[in-house]
Amino acid sequence: MRLMKGLLVLALVFAVSAFAYAETQSVKVSGDIRMDAFARGNFDLDSNEAEPQTGEVSNQWATYLMSTAEVQIDADLTDNVAGCVRLVNQRVWGDDNYTNYANANGELMRKNVNQVANTFTVGTGNDQSFQVNVDLAYIELKEFLYSPLTLKIGRQDLWFGKGFIVGANLQSTNGSIYAQEYTAIRSFDAIRATLDYDPWTIDAVYAKISENARLADDDVDLMGVNVGYLFDSMNGEMEGYYWWKQSRNPGATQGTSLDSMNGKLRNDVHTIGIRGSFDPIEDWTIAAEGAYQMGKYLNPVLGAPQQVNRDRSAWAVDAMLECRYFQENFAWRPLLNAEFIWYSGQTDALDANATTAGKYKGWDSMFRGKFDTKIREYQNIFYNTAVNSTAGDTNEFQLLGSISVEPTDSLTCSAQYAYFWLQRPTTQTATATTSRGKQVGGELDLIASWDYTEDVQFGILAAWFFPGNAYDSTTINSDVATDIVGTVSLSF
Repeated sequence: MRLMKGLLVLALVFAVSAFAYAETQSVKVSGDIRMDAFARGNFDLDSNEAEPQTGEVSNQWATYLMSTAEVQIDADLTDNVAGCVRLVNQRVWGDDNYTNYANANGELMRKNVNQVANTFTVGTGNDQSFQVNVDLAYIELKEFLYSPLTLKIGRQDLWFGKGFIVGANLQSTNGSIYAQEYTAIRSFDAIRATLDYDPWTIDAVYAKISENARLADDDVDLMGVNVGYLFDSMNGEMEGYYWWKQSRNPGATQGTSLDSMNGKLRNDVHTIGIRGSFDPIEDWTIAAEGAYQMGKYLNPVLGAPQQVNRDRSAWAVDAMLECRYFQENFAWRPLLNAEFIWYSGQTDALDANATTAGKYKGWDSMFRGKFDTKIREYQNIFYNTAVNSTAGDTNEFQLLGSISVEPTDSLTCSAQYAYFWLQRPTTQTATATTSRGKQVGGELDLIASWDYTEDVQFGILAAWFFPGNAYDSTTINSDVATDIVGTVSLSF
C-alpha cells in the first residue's frame, strides 16, 4: 500500500512538473561583455587647470579602463505571454568605492529633470563597482483583450523613430562609471500599449521619470502617442507624435512640489513632430524630422518666490541624406552620409537674467537617444566646459559629413567631421566685457572596428574637438579636447 501511495505521489509530481514545463515554450539566455580603455585629454577645454587634490597643474590626461557585463533572459510562455529580465554591472577597473576625482578632467555633470546642468559627485558606497542593476524587467502581453493590441509593463527600453525625441533615459546616471555616455542603462519604468494595424502602428506610453519624495504633485512623468505608417513603395515610412514631459519637481529640493512653492508653477514640455524617410532612387535615402515645443518654462536660477512661468516656443530639425550608390561599384563598399541638425536657442544661455521675459525659445532635449558625435554633444551635459559654451543640445546648428568603407569583410572604417555654430550668440560670459562669436567649433571622429569572429569584435575610436570663437580664449578654456577609446566586446 505504501509503495502504491509513493508511486501515485511520484506520478502526481511528474504530472505537475510536466504541466508547469509545458507552460514555458522557450527560455533564451543572451548577453555581452565589453571592455573599454579610455585616454582623454582636456575634456574641460582647459590644459592649465589645477588638479582638485594637489592644486598642481597636470597634463590634463585621464586614463582608465571600464567593464560592462549584461545578462538577459527572455521567457516565451503560453497564451501570448512573455517576460524579460536584463541585469547589468558597470565598473571602472581598480576603483571599487569611487571616492576619487578621476572625472575625465571635466567636471562630471548631469541634467536634472528641469534640464539644468548641475554638477554631481561620484558615489562613495562600499563595493559600489560590484553592484548589479536591473536594466530590464517587463511583462509582455500579446493580443491583450484584442488581437492587434500588445501591452508591455515594467522597466523597458523606449526608442521611437531615430531616437531624436525619445530614445534614452539618461536623467539618472550610473555613479559607478566615469564616462557616463557609455552607460548601458537607458531604460524607462513604463507602460506601453501598441496597436498593430499593418501598415499602421500606434503606440501609447506612460513612463515615470522621477518619483521625488512620494508626493502626488512633485513627480516627473512622460506621456505620449506615436503613430507610424509604412508605404508600399520607395521604402517609405512616416511617423507623427506627441510627447508630454510633465514636471512638477523643483529640482534639487526633495519633498517639495512646484505647487507648494508658488501657486501653480509648471516646467512642462509639449512636443509635437513628424518624421519620414524614403528612397527616391534605389541607392539613396532622404530622411527628415521636425518638432515644435510649447508649454511652460520655469527659470531654474531664481529661487522661490521669484520663480515665474514663461511660455515655451522652440523648434528642432534633423535632415539626412545617405548615398549607397558606390557600395555596389567599389570593392571597399563606401557609404556616404550628410546631415543637418538645428536646435533653437535662447540668447541668455543659462537664463540667469532675473528680468528676462517673453517666450523661452531654448530647445529641451527631452529623452534624446540619438547622439552623432563623441565629444561636443556631451559638453555641459556630462562634461563641464565652464561658462564658455552652451550645452550640446540647444541653441545650435550642426552640419555633419561622414564616409565609411570596408577594406575587408571583417574590417569597417569610418570618418566623420562635424561643424557646430550657435543660432544666437550667448550673453553668458566670464566677464561683462567679453565678446564672443557664434562658431562653436569642429569635431573629427575616426572609428575602426574589426570582427575577430562572429561573436568577438575589436574597436578603436579617436576624436578631437577644436573650439571656435564662441569660446573666450581669455578664460583659457579653449584648448583642443581629445578622446581615444579602445574596445573589445563579446556577444552571446
